[in-house]
Amino acid sequence: MDLTYPADAEEFRTEIRSWLEEHLPDGWFDDGFEMTDEERRQFNVEWPQKLFEGGWICATWPSEYGGKGLTTMQGVVLAEEFARAKAPMRGDFFGDTLVGPTLLQWGTEEQKQEFLPGILKGQTSWCQGFSEPNSGSDLASLKTTAVLDGDQWVINGQKVWTTQGHHADYCFLLTRTDPDAPKHAGISYILVPMKQEGVEVRGITQPDGTAEFCEVFFTDAKAPKDNVVGGVNNGWKVANSTLAFERGQSATTGYRRFEEEYRLMLEAARANGKIDDPGIRQRLMQYYSKIQILRINGLRNLTTAISGKKDMGTIALGATNKMFWSEMHKAAMELAIEIWGADSMLVDAGPESGSWPGAGRDKRRDGYPVSPMMSAFFFSRSETIWGGTSQIQRNIVGERVLGLPKEPKPA
Repeated sequence: MDLTYPADAEEFRTEIRSWLEEHLPDGWFDDGFEMTDEERRQFNVEWPQKLFEGGWICATWPSEYGGKGLTTMQGVVLAEEFARAKAPMRGDFFGDTLVGPTLLQWGTEEQKQEFLPGILKGQTSWCQGFSEPNSGSDLASLKTTAVLDGDQWVINGQKVWTTQGHHADYCFLLTRTDPDAPKHAGISYILVPMKQEGVEVRGITQPDGTAEFCEVFFTDAKAPKDNVVGGVNNGWKVANSTLAFERGQSATTGYRRFEEEYRLMLEAARANGKIDDPGIRQRLMQYYSKIQILRINGLRNLTTAISGKKDMGTIALGATNKMFWSEMHKAAMELAIEIWGADSMLVDAGPESGSWPGAGRDKRRDGYPVSPMMSAFFFSRSETIWGGTSQIQRNIVGERVLGLPKEPKPA
């Protein structure tokens, strides 16, 4: 593992810091900085355009597709500096982090020219259509079908837990296009317009009152024949590329939000006397230690990516990282509830609205009040599921790394 960044990467860091200091709102870096609701709305409208003009959206993409062609190390430094400044970096997570890189790897030239500009400019929003009511961890058992009719695919089926499905313009959808092929071999990855007859989106209301997860129903929905990415019946390989981008995009920055949560929990424990409880102290230190392990593992992943060398240890690390941080965070949020005690049930428990990392802005909806800290607790329960469940990650390590027998299938 190499802990030293090259000189050109550090020079690039200085360039990014200068740009952020110039373009973020006045006072952004001051202690206690806050924006009014109107200032926040204005910032959310103007910031994506500033990012685009600065060339920071998808800056690691090749220059011929609108990126800056940054090196791996420059891309890492860019992510680190935006994380340090707590500045939004993306126009659309699903577009520029998942489907965009997938198109760069698997898409035709025509697909790249059609879809990448909208992602770069923040004009096209996306959602991911993978999970189904009976096909989550066993994704290859999906039942949604696409049948070619002339120059269009006709799609029928249901997807679930489709984040931002009610806002998306397109869905990158896994469908079964060959019902007679083995289940992994008969799947295709299709880009489907969401704003059409035959697509119904229903929000799934969560315990904190939000409904960003959706059910999506396809009834004779249409997609152009040429919207298949990576070839017909090759969707399983393409989808695994997308999942790899999802799991690996924050290798050296993901730990930062956990550090901030740790700081807030420590402050609260000192303020209400819970720090005097040996059990609380021990669990706080366990959380801190695991955050440092996560940071070091991120650097190990970065070193492997740059060197291009892979062994069984690095393969195992990739499979375990997501399992490690998601289970770590779930336990940490249970600790947060214990630190606040009965007060955690109150709407004003924890830091003021919007300041709890991972909770986003105030998420109170439809008369169901919940503090940002409690919202983060609820969301942590889902983190061991999305992007590959902990059970699936353990199977990967056991079967592909340790060479253990495959898990028995149900009779």
